Amino acid sequence: MAKIPIPIPALVDRFGPHLNTEPPGGWTTAGEPDRVVKTHCCFCGQQCGIQLKVKDNQVIGFEPWEDFPFNRGKLCPKGVKRYLQGAHPDRLMDPLERVDGEGFVPTTWDNALDRTASEIRRIQQQYGPDAFAMLSGASLTNEKAYLMGKFARVAVRSANIDYNGRLCMVSAAAASKKIFGVDRAANPWEDILHAKVILVAGANVAECAPITTHYLWEARERGAKIIVLDPRMTPVGRTADLYIPVRSGGDIGIFNGMLQVMIERGWIDRAFISGHTTGWEKVEETVRRYTPEFAAKIAGVPAEMIIKAAEMWGPAATSFLLHARGIEHHSKGVDNCMAAIQLVLATGRIGRAGCGYAMITGQGNGQGGREQGQKADQLPGARDIENPEHRAHIARVWGVEEPSIPRKGLSNYEIIHAIHEGKIKGLLSICCNPMISLPDSAYVRAALEKLEFYAVVDFFLSESARHADIVLPGSLMEEDEGTTTNVEGRVIHHKKAVDPPGNARVDWQIICDLARRLGSDKFEYRSPREIFDELRRASQGGVADYFGITWERIDREYGVSWPCPAPDHPGTPRLYQNGRFFHADGKAHFHPIEWRPAAEEPDAEYPIVLTTGRVVSHFLSGNQTRRIAGLMKQEPEPFCEIHPRLAGTLGVAEGDFVKVESRRGAVTVKARVVKTIRPDTVFIPYHWPSDRAANRCTIGALDPISKIPEYKICAVRVMKTARPVDALAMLSPAAGGVE
Repeated sequence: MAKIPIPIPALVDRFGPHLNTEPPGGWTTAGEPDRVVKTHCCFCGQQCGIQLKVKDNQVIGFEPWEDFPFNRGKLCPKGVKRYLQGAHPDRLMDPLERVDGEGFVPTTWDNALDRTASEIRRIQQQYGPDAFAMLSGASLTNEKAYLMGKFARVAVRSANIDYNGRLCMVSAAAASKKIFGVDRAANPWEDILHAKVILVAGANVAECAPITTHYLWEARERGAKIIVLDPRMTPVGRTADLYIPVRSGGDIGIFNGMLQVMIERGWIDRAFISGHTTGWEKVEETVRRYTPEFAAKIAGVPAEMIIKAAEMWGPAATSFLLHARGIEHHSKGVDNCMAAIQLVLATGRIGRAGCGYAMITGQGNGQGGREQGQKADQLPGARDIENPEHRAHIARVWGVEEPSIPRKGLSNYEIIHAIHEGKIKGLLSICCNPMISLPDSAYVRAALEKLEFYAVVDFFLSESARHADIVLPGSLMEEDEGTTTNVEGRVIHHKKAVDPPGNARVDWQIICDLARRLGSDKFEYRSPREIFDELRRASQGGVADYFGITWERIDREYGVSWPCPAPDHPGTPRLYQNGRFFHADGKAHFHPIEWRPAAEEPDAEYPIVLTTGRVVSHFLSGNQTRRIAGLMKQEPEPFCEIHPRLAGTLGVAEGDFVKVESRRGAVTVKARVVKTIRPDTVFIPYHWPSDRAANRCTIGALDPISKIPEYKICAVRVMKTARPVDALAMLSPAAGGVE
């Protein structure tokens, strides 16, 4: 292959590459489609059903899939536009190799894979097996997530594999396991419709999980009352029956305060607590100190709001708790989630229609992605990597000796620390973009630059891939086949619609080829279905048991909910219906929770709270959505939400540029003056790169249990500033920007 130099700046030194190159009418082909493929959206954990229209090996449009029960044809802006990324001019078509002085140049697959395998061997021989690490993705199919965990432990034999779901769901997962013994939403979304009170804690449902908004509105039409807990008055919060503008980091004050009121007024189910739980006495003793007045000081809201929330939740006949990153992205995220769940347990309202609990999964396969073994401390079937029986089962399925399977490895952000410490020298990443998604991005950049070798599998050249030595062009979701597990625990089937373009390849084949080059004969798969069948056997008998699920059943039944231990088992849409939980004693376990401050609270020098999150038109690091013109037009640049009272104090008006600065870095964005945020707090969405990246400011403090970073609170100062030099380019996405 001729080596045509592609200088790095030509590809990536832009604020948003090829932002609005969509021709009139979109990237479409004239005429009727050759076929229509029933599949699912590639973005958030709702995994809505969609039908892709295909002509000449290109997705040219979509149709609603009205029969699929979760969304019944409804789609959010991202779902409607998802198909437009496939023919984008930024699409990687050939492997790239970094050449000194030339930037990236195309290379052959043999050269790219041989060099990657050679570097893995060199680094491990020189520094030890754990000196090479992997970062995987929660948007991968179950098959690819399973494959990555096996690849790390069998082919590479490194303990250090983790995934970007570590930045999303792990606090909720850990809390659910501690209390219920299992990590999964307890109910299908249909149960929301039968709740009389719904508590939404730290979840911007309308923008981050838009189809779930329909469930809330329909429940309200049936008489449900809605409580929203958030520092920002989100779209759902604006029409809630009770909106509580909790101070970021003060959620435990609300939950413990509500429980204290419920105890005092007799709104707990002591018969359920006695028969189905343990540990209640210590919880009751702890929360008695959280009077509404005391709890209000922690939460930063009037005591009357806490009392009102308890009065709505406590005596309700049915109720449903939903939470998301707002309470999970904290250095006490696990404690936040446990304190919330205990409101459900104390009333005994779980395991039946209208009575339940669910975490709103963020990433496309955020649920399944952490069950299949790509998480640092888990093996397939949500098994514990340190448990001898669990290890022995997986060793039998993999055909390896149990001692050869590495032990627990480092979590996502701990891998970055280990690079700085010189313990990790090489990295392979797939379907993740740590330069945008991890906190303290300057620290992350320095780590990537310090690596002796870095390889990336992706379909676009992400901000992280700019630092790679080898880039391997992988596949979009519609270019391969496999399963994901949606927010409800429903395993669904993504069908292949088109082939990867050019010389791009499907991800699982890339990983299997690498494994063979590393000398392993355990990756001779001929299709994703073969990987899934092995996954089923690996999960058999585990907590997350997929053994009874087949692709044929999924297609026939519109998905099957795990656990499903046998082919004739109906699946388990609703957990705990029999009154038993997943701990060995069959009971749910209460845990006393005490509030503690965030890792970094505001002070005289940095007096304002910064919190971060998503907007409806973008997804995660923006590597995909910033390349879809319609979504960029909807939200072309980041912004800083600021309350009029704070704006007045700072002399800031709507549209002014502000510099938001923490002890780690600063970001300059436009001010958006709104009344829907607390006066002591500012908000910046995190989907943009370079000097517009919110994570330049955030702190790398981790929850001690889940190891999730504290994205939702750090201390900043805000000041009006001049228009950045590239502001005009930013306002005209077609012009691109300057890094």
